[in-house]
Amino acid sequence: MTQIDERDAEKHRAKMEKRKAVQDAEVAQKTIEKGLLIVNTGPGKGKTTAAFGLALRMLGYGRRVGVVQFIKGAWQTGEKDAFAAFGDKVVWHTMGEGFTWETQDLKRDIAAAQAAWAKALDLMGDPTISLVVLDELNIALRYDYLDLDTVVAGLSGRRPDLHVVVTGRNAKPALVEAADLVTEMGSTKHHFSAGVKAQQGIEF
Repeated sequence: MTQIDERDAEKHRAKMEKRKAVQDAEVAQKTIEKGLLIVNTGPGKGKTTAAFGLALRMLGYGRRVGVVQFIKGAWQTGEKDAFAAFGDKVVWHTMGEGFTWETQDLKRDIAAAQAAWAKALDLMGDPTISLVVLDELNIALRYDYLDLDTVVAGLSGRRPDLHVVVTGRNAKPALVEAADLVTEMGSTKHHFSAGVKAQQGIEF
């Protein structure tokens, strides 16, 4: 281990003491508690993964979580199996028909998205649920499967204590504007570009 000079240690302690005072003062100013509308978007990997991380955190506090998957089809995924272990603490609905290039059926895609949105409204209206994950809702909005104004109004009109996470690329500006927290996932490097296929435990 590198030897630390006592003077350097004292300088560090004084610096961190000042830093703590600033941080404590800033935290003390935050007094609002409310349900958040969170949007995970961007071209990078990890949007749904981050949403499910929040879901796991909620479950850790004994709170209930709702999930609606808008686009992804009913294939087997590790996260769905894992959340099943929480029993009725998780309400999970996979409502998509698969990606648009797989279905090739516009009417069916629109009908599936509308059914998923109706289910999302049901979950958002359930007072026992603390967090709702709307997975790939951004994709449904991107392809105009749902009316953007109707969706934004529904999300904005949810009960005050409900947290909602929306995932998917190309989040619409109106949704970004309505959100409390927006994270843009970047893509600096992706293994698909090197010919690596989707793998169990990583992509599904």
